[in-house]
Amino acid sequence: METTQGRPARLRIGVIGPGRVGSVLGRALGLAGHRVVAAAAVSEASKARVADRLPTARLMEPARVVEASDLVLLTVPDDALAELAEGLAATGADLRGTLLAHASGAHGYGVLAPATAAGALPLALHPAMTFTGRDEDVARLADCAFGVTAPDPLRPIAEALVVEMGAEPVWIAEDRRTLYHAALAGGANHLVTLVADSAALLSAAGVPEPGRMLAPLLSASLDNALRLGIHGLSGPVLRGDAGTVAGHIGQLRAHAPESVAAYVELARLTADLAINAGMLKPEDAEPLLDVLRR
Repeated sequence: METTQGRPARLRIGVIGPGRVGSVLGRALGLAGHRVVAAAAVSEASKARVADRLPTARLMEPARVVEASDLVLLTVPDDALAELAEGLAATGADLRGTLLAHASGAHGYGVLAPATAAGALPLALHPAMTFTGRDEDVARLADCAFGVTAPDPLRPIAEALVVEMGAEPVWIAEDRRTLYHAALAGGANHLVTLVADSAALLSAAGVPEPGRMLAPLLSASLDNALRLGIHGLSGPVLRGDAGTVAGHIGQLRAHAPESVAAYVELARLTADLAINAGMLKPEDAEPLLDVLRR
C-alpha cells in the first residue's frame, strides 16, 4: 500500500457492522479525507447509523463491501470476528491487497488468518474508549489512544490511520493483546462496578446524594492513581488498620453480603501492592492479613 507524504493514500472505506464503534471510526476516517463508500448492516439501528453518520455509503452484502473498498472496518462483536473472516474468505471475493481492520481489544490480527491467507492485509485497531452512540464520540477520539497490532510491514499504515483519526497509536505485540485487553476491561468495567457499589452502600447508610459525596473523593483518587500509581494510595489498608477493616467486613456481611468477597480480595491485592512498593511493612500488615484470611 503506497502512502502520500507519510500517510495512507486516500482510501475507499467499507464498514461491516456499523454499530456504535464502526460508525464512529468510519465517520472519523471520512473527516480525514477518505471516502466511505459501502456498508453492510443488518439491524434497523445500524442502517439508521449509516444514513446519519456515513451518508456516502451504499448498503451492500459483506462480499460486495470488500470488493468496493480499499479498507474494510470489521466492527462486529469479538466472538463473531473469526467466523466473519472465514466467511469473507469463503465467498471467493478478491481480498488481495485489501486492508481489513477490526476494532476488538481482545484480538490481534491473527483472528483474521483465513482472510489473510486469501491475500488480505490485517490490522487490529482498538480504541481505548467507551462509545455512547452520540455525536460527541467522534470528538472524543482526540483524547483517545488506540491499541495497534499488525504485521511489521503494515505497522506504519496502521499507526498513520489512527493518527489521521486524531488519536494516539500505542503498539501492542500480538502475543500481549489479551493481557492488554484484560487491563483495560478490568480497569474500566470494574471501576463502574466499584462506584455503583459504593453509591449503593452510602444510600444504605442514609446518604441522600451518594454521587455528590463520592465525586470529589473518587476524582482525586483517580487522579492520584493515574499520576502516582500505587503511591497514590491512602486509607486503612495502607495504614494496616486491621480493626477498621474488620469492622467494614462485619457491616458488609450484615447489609451487603454480596460485596464481602470483592472487598476482601481487593483489600488483599491492595495490601500486597503496598508491601511490594515498600509502603506497608510486612510485620505491620500481619494483623490485617489475618483479618482478611478469616
